[in-house]
Amino acid sequence: MYKEVHVGRLYEKIVAQIEKRILDGDLNPGDQLPSERELGQQFGVSRTSIREAIRVLTLKNLVEVNHGRGTFVTEPTSRTLRYTFDKIVDLARQEGSGHLIEIREIIEPEIAALAAENSSEENIAVLRDAVHTMEISKDDPALWEDYVEADLDFHLSLAEGSGNPLFLVLIDLFVVQLRGQRRRAARKEGGLYRGQTHHWKILEAVENKDAETARKLMCNHIQQIREDIK
Repeated sequence: MYKEVHVGRLYEKIVAQIEKRILDGDLNPGDQLPSERELGQQFGVSRTSIREAIRVLTLKNLVEVNHGRGTFVTEPTSRTLRYTFDKIVDLARQEGSGHLIEIREIIEPEIAALAAENSSEENIAVLRDAVHTMEISKDDPALWEDYVEADLDFHLSLAEGSGNPLFLVLIDLFVVQLRGQRRRAARKEGGLYRGQTHHWKILEAVENKDAETARKLMCNHIQQIREDIK
């Protein structure tokens, strides 16, 4: 069932094997893991290593320990989805593909259009704050991390303003990868300026409740990001 582990941080290798079986669907929600003693025998390690592995799997919300009963695989959550998504994107990055950009080109224009239709004044205020933070950060490399975080806030706030909570979950799943894309764009000459021009225009379209313009502007914005991260 499991391969024995012999060198390095043993608990990490145990976590990797169990996590893979959960995410591959070999272990389903509600399935019980073998006891610490049985796992120790299968992996060829001490119960101390097994306990540390279970602790990490619990922190990842992949399993839960029910004292007196055993350790069980949890129901899928946005947190487990994040781990799955990160693995997919890491693979895509290794292959040099533009898969994440393609996903963004499909969903973010619709998010922007829905945000123009549905955003509350509170949502719009958050968008304004994010755009203003990017404006004062874009010229100073020492402040580029502030720009990156404000950029993420902008896209998350659009998703929240769309009125569809699933969009917010999706964009939240992208956050780590979006941060990496924006940092790459920041290193491209003029990248932050081009991005900020789009941010101002998208904000204006949302303020004016102009869904079609917001959709087109977001298309242009994602296409610009595609060019900047080449």
